[in-house]
Amino acid sequence: MTVQVSKSQFKARALEYFRQVEATGEPLIVTDHGRPSLEIRKLEADTDERDPFEILKGSVTFYERPFDPVDEEEWEALK
Repeated sequence: MTVQVSKSQFKARALEYFRQVEATGEPLIVTDHGRPSLEIRKLEADTDERDPFEILKGSVTFYERPFDPVDEEEWEALK
């Protein structure tokens, strides 16, 4: 069962909650006015120890203007 705590409870006992999540592996939900706001969970060990460039190799298949600056209008994340 996932434990839920308010932000004020979490602030007062954050280290205790971190240790609890690390020890049990169970996530912790932090609420804001009764609504879930954050999830604290244990980070899984990264089993892929390859070079990051090797992982990304081939992921960009075509770029029309590789040396031109990118305008804010062209960033997909800003759309």
